[in-house]
Amino acid sequence: MARILFVTPYFPPEVGAPQARISETALRLVRRGHAVTILTTLPNYPKGTVFPGYERGQRRREDWNGVRVIRVWSYISPNKGFLRRILSQLSFGLTAPFLAAGKLGRPDVIIVESPPLFDAFAGRALSFLTRRPFIFIVSDIWPGSAVQLGVLRNKALIWLAERLEWSTYQRATLVWAVTEGIRKALVARGLPERKVFRLTNGVDTEKFKPIPRDEARAQLGWDDRYTVVYAGTVGLGQVLGIMLDAADALRDTPGLRFVLVGEGAAKDDLIAEARRRGLSQVEFLDAFPHAQIPTVLSAADALLVSMTKNPYFDNAIPSKVYEAMSVARPILLAANGEIRELVERQAQAAIHVEPENGRALADAILWLRQHPAEAQEMATHGRAFVKANFDRDLLADALVGHIYTAMGRRAPKIPPPAPQPAAPALPAEATATPIEARESMLEETQKRPAPQGMAQAGGKPNE
Repeated sequence: MARILFVTPYFPPEVGAPQARISETALRLVRRGHAVTILTTLPNYPKGTVFPGYERGQRRREDWNGVRVIRVWSYISPNKGFLRRILSQLSFGLTAPFLAAGKLGRPDVIIVESPPLFDAFAGRALSFLTRRPFIFIVSDIWPGSAVQLGVLRNKALIWLAERLEWSTYQRATLVWAVTEGIRKALVARGLPERKVFRLTNGVDTEKFKPIPRDEARAQLGWDDRYTVVYAGTVGLGQVLGIMLDAADALRDTPGLRFVLVGEGAAKDDLIAEARRRGLSQVEFLDAFPHAQIPTVLSAADALLVSMTKNPYFDNAIPSKVYEAMSVARPILLAANGEIRELVERQAQAAIHVEPENGRALADAILWLRQHPAEAQEMATHGRAFVKANFDRDLLADALVGHIYTAMGRRAPKIPPPAPQPAAPALPAEATATPIEARESMLEETQKRPAPQGMAQAGGKPNE
C-alpha cells in the first residue's frame, strides 16, 4: 500500500477535466488499497465564487468516498481578468503547504496537478519538507499555451514562468504527460525519456454508458430537433464561434438546434454575438453536475469538439472526446493534430472539419443528418475503441506502476491491461469508411474561408 498525496486546486463538487481526472483516479487508487489525500482549496471553479456550504471555513476536512480531502484558504475572486486568476493560483501554490501543515501526514509520493503551473511551488515545498518524491502532471505546456493565446505578454513574467516550468520538470522525480505530443515535446527540449511517461485522460465507461436519445431528451425536456451539442470549457482555445458560424449558415434549415453547455471566459461574448446575429436556434446552458453529463451527451445527435487551429495546440486532446465516444455519439471534430489521428483515423468515430471554418462544420452537420447509418457506425466504433483503450480502470493500473517507480519500489503484480487494438473493422458489406464516404463531398468545403464573425475573435483574452 502507498500513501499518495495529490496537490490540486481543482476537485469536486467542481466539474471539469482536471477535477474528473484527479477524483476518478483517487477513487480507483483507494479501491486498490492505497491511502489517498487531496490537498485543495475551497470549490470555486469556474466562476471564482465559493460554492454554498463551504463559506466561512466550513467543511475544511472531508471524507469523499474514502478519499481524505484537506481544503485550505486561497485568494478567490470572480473569474474576471487574467491578473486576478493568476493571483488566485499563486496564492494556493505558495500558501497551501504551510496552511496544511500537520494535517497531511507523511506521504510516500506527491502528485502535483498542472496547470496551474504555480502548483509547482506547493509540490516542490512539500517534497522538500517531507523528503518524498513528486510526480508533476503536465496536461498543458504552460506558459507556452498562454503566450500563444495572447493572454500572457509581459516578457519578464514569461521569463520567470519558463524558469519555474523547466526547473520543476528537472526536479520532479517523474513527469506525467497526458498526451504523446506533450511527452515528445518535453523530451525534445531535453528531459530524459526515462523521466517522462504518457498517461492519457480517460473515461469511466460504466458511468458514461449510452442512453437512448429519446429517453435522455425526456429527462432534460428537449424536443425532437436534430441537436448538435458542445459540452465543456468555453474558453479562447475552443474557438466556439465556429458553432455560431455554422448555425448562421444553416439558419434557414428547419429542425436544427445548437446547444452550448458550460462556462468560461468566452461565454459572455458568444451569447452577445448570438443575440446580435439573431441565432434563435442556438441555446446556452449552465454547466451540469458531472453525474448528469452522460444524459446531456446522450441527448445529442452529434457532439462538437472544437479547438484553435494554432499548430502549437496540435498535441492537445480534450477529455470531452473520450466521454463523447463512451456514450456512443458521432463526433464533429474541428481540431487538428494528435486528436485527429486518434479519433478520426484510429477510432473512426468522427467527421473532421477544418478548425474555425463554420461553413465546413455546417456541411458536416448536414452530411451526418442525411447519413444516419454511417453516423451510427461512428458511434459504435467510438464506444468500442474507448472501452478497450481509455477506461479509467486500465489507466489507474498503469499509474500504480509509475507511482512505485517514483518511490523506488517494485509495484505489486496486477493483471496486464488489454492490448490496444486497431479501430474496430467496418461491417463486411460496407464499401467505404465514413471518412471516405464523405471525402469528396467536403473536399472543396474545407478550403473555403470561415464566415466573418466570432470564429475569428474567440472572446476576451483572459482565459
